[in-house]
Amino acid sequence: MNKLSSFAAGILLATAVTGAVYFSGTGKAADNTAKKTNTAETAKLSNSQMKDKLEQAGYVVQTKAAYDKDLADAKSSAEKSANTKTVNRVVFQVTDGMTSIDVGRLLEKANIVDDAFKFSKDVEKKGIENHLRPGTYVVDSTMSYDKVISTIFKK
Repeated sequence: MNKLSSFAAGILLATAVTGAVYFSGTGKAADNTAKKTNTAETAKLSNSQMKDKLEQAGYVVQTKAAYDKDLADAKSSAEKSANTKTVNRVVFQVTDGMTSIDVGRLLEKANIVDDAFKFSKDVEKKGIENHLRPGTYVVDSTMSYDKVISTIFKK
């Protein structure tokens, strides 16, 4: 017999012995523990007694209607807070050599405009790309698109 056959025979023997013990047992120990746990909780409690026990244990007990109302209130307050728009105010400095696309990139990073290239093209359409002057400018997200352009590009 080689090692693999010996190992297989050992596993087979161990399984047979374990199975014989398992199936020949009376199972009284398991039945006794099950009976003890069932007899301990046979007393019926009323709703108010259950509520009192839970509150004493530190739980918060409320009715389904109260829970639904609290849940609806929480959702509505979350929606209200989501509806409030944040205002992005940006102070930036235009230096010599900057172009309208550079300004557009700054405004895009600050979430004032959506697309820097489109901003540059709109400035060129208005013919004011050469009116960019060095200085410090303050713009915010509540300003209209044209107001942002007129603030930065002065004739």
